[in-house]
Amino acid sequence: MVADVLVEVSAKVIDQTFSYLIPDTLKDKVKVGVRVYVPFGNRKIEGFVLAIKDESDIELKEIIEVIDNEPVLNDEMLDLGLFLKKRTLSNLISCYQTMLPKALKAKKGIKINEKYITYVRLIDFDYIPKNDKQKEVIELLKTDRLKSELKDYSLNALIKNKVIEEYKVEQYRINGETVAEEKKIILTDEQKYVVDKVVENFDNFKPFLLHGVTGSGKTEVYMHIIEEVLKKDKEVIVLVPEISLTPQMVDLFKKRFGNNIAIMHSRLSDGERYDEWRKVLRCEVKIVIGARSAIFAPFTNLGLIIIDEEHTNTYKQENNPRYSAIEVALYRAKRYKIPLLLGSATPSIESYTKTKTNSYELLTLNNRISKKMPDVSLIDMKEEMKKGNKIISSKLKEEINKCLSNNEQVIILLNRRGFSTVMTCQDCGTTDMCPRCDIPLTYHKKSNKLRCHYCNFEKIKDNICPNCKSDNVKEYGMGTEKLEEILNEMFDARIVRMDVDTTSKKQAHEQIINSFRNHEKDILIGTQMIAKGLDFPNVTLVGVINGDASLNIPDFRSSERTFQLLTQVSGRSGRSSKPGKVIIQGFNVDHYSMLCAQNHDYLSFYNKEIKIRRDLKYPPFYNLTLIKVSSTSYDLAISEGNKVSKYLKNNLKDVIILGPTFGSVSKLNNNYYLQIVLKYKNIASIMDALTYINKHYSNNKVNVEIDINPLKI
Repeated sequence: MVADVLVEVSAKVIDQTFSYLIPDTLKDKVKVGVRVYVPFGNRKIEGFVLAIKDESDIELKEIIEVIDNEPVLNDEMLDLGLFLKKRTLSNLISCYQTMLPKALKAKKGIKINEKYITYVRLIDFDYIPKNDKQKEVIELLKTDRLKSELKDYSLNALIKNKVIEEYKVEQYRINGETVAEEKKIILTDEQKYVVDKVVENFDNFKPFLLHGVTGSGKTEVYMHIIEEVLKKDKEVIVLVPEISLTPQMVDLFKKRFGNNIAIMHSRLSDGERYDEWRKVLRCEVKIVIGARSAIFAPFTNLGLIIIDEEHTNTYKQENNPRYSAIEVALYRAKRYKIPLLLGSATPSIESYTKTKTNSYELLTLNNRISKKMPDVSLIDMKEEMKKGNKIISSKLKEEINKCLSNNEQVIILLNRRGFSTVMTCQDCGTTDMCPRCDIPLTYHKKSNKLRCHYCNFEKIKDNICPNCKSDNVKEYGMGTEKLEEILNEMFDARIVRMDVDTTSKKQAHEQIINSFRNHEKDILIGTQMIAKGLDFPNVTLVGVINGDASLNIPDFRSSERTFQLLTQVSGRSGRSSKPGKVIIQGFNVDHYSMLCAQNHDYLSFYNKEIKIRRDLKYPPFYNLTLIKVSSTSYDLAISEGNKVSKYLKNNLKDVIILGPTFGSVSKLNNNYYLQIVLKYKNIASIMDALTYINKHYSNNKVNVEIDINPLKI
């Protein structure tokens, strides 16, 4: 018998299976979907068995070893990999690898073990103890005990004489015993309508878009629907953005569903991810809650998929395979003939348009559970600057003081998008740049280092200008560290900062949230990670610094992302019985995205934005594909970019081709990048040309990356 094996080589030219002879000793072990060791040239590498056939006409090498007892790729995953390969123009091996936890990828040298704990039990019940210590041990072992509980006793003689024995039990790394609480929440009429509508369609493929204002109880709706799915003995995947996957949300689900949950996100260790995956494989849980990659959870009896905050750009992977978790969810929902529920207070323009073309059915929650939306004020910083208020306006300062005196809490968001702290010479204007990339280095005060957030280059801050040798070098821009310093000087308050730097250590995220929830801190400062998924009843004020900064990013979605961010962070205020206030500072406060956010008016924003998209031929009226051409040689990048553009213009009809031009960051990690943007109605019309380009560029001198429906241009 012969096996077709997809080997762990990601080169474009080796995107195919290779045939290997199955030796008689392995015939019972080789199955479709298992990993095997095979000879490949002069190497021994891993691969997945994708097919088994009777024989071959040519002489073949033999499979060396079978790694798995059971397949790590089931039939659905094998089909899904083919779908991803076609949809993203990626190698098939990378599509399968991205679905699996590290422990199950086909990659030689990776070994992640199960975790075991040792128990001791009595096996000779007639044994007469020789001394008091033995008598104590045997008394304790009337029930099995953890060996660690018996460390004060010498057990070797008893084990040797077969009086007692050790045995091992696997223990999951995430293993907290949680008992579900019997707490029945009475739904509002709006919520009940949404639940009933989804439940009615349990046996149909039906995508729903739930547009619910912040604080309208979307999570409670999700949990009620999940309860109905579990009654049918089916399984549920719940996706939430990585930054919303807080311990707060996980606790909420565990209180409702106990230990019937597996958790999957990037902050887990490799061992924890492996354990959570195996809980699903072993049918020990029926709910998976996780970030983007949790969409690949290996359930085989799905009843529902939920995607919360569906507008979030982290649902699209930025490296190969560049899949969209929403597209994968649609694929799986269609396969199982089940509903897909997408929820958001600020749906993407594309998703909301699909409700108008009947691709999605629109469901709405227009009212907050606490009845009242927060009052939002826009502060024009042009006027405040004249008063000498460069960072904190007089209105925001006044409201923070009121909150603190009332023993209430405050969240301050710094809109860092398109904005960072850089070092610039006052004499010659030179800004310290990354030597590998075409961007300024960002200053981090705590470590006193300048760091590139693209390639991780870093160096100690030097107060001497590299160009004119002047010592007149100053900080420009505003970071969360600087903002924390300013607030500490202005207010007698306990302040905590939550950003990438302060949450890099394991459980740091959880510790910061718990300290704020327990009112050990008065003011929480952060970037976008504090805009979603947090529910603090005592927060009555949200302040936004540089609310309009993201409007300056050269991207057609800048207005949409600004509106979404401001609306989401506003929703953190006044979520309980106490009324909430929001103060948004900026220089372009008359921009429609800010005015609509002030009025909690999604429909007005949508109607304004959709006209601009139509006029400029952007999604949802046209699809986009981004082609990036890169090389370490500046001249080669330009010449090959022009060749690609010429090929496309000669071979495509009814397609708008823009470029090649340098991207917003033209040099990254010593590579020069050009981009070509395609605008088109039907993706089928461009796939042959894209496939040809993708296969043609497989050498090391020039790299071509193709991103279908990119989220960033």
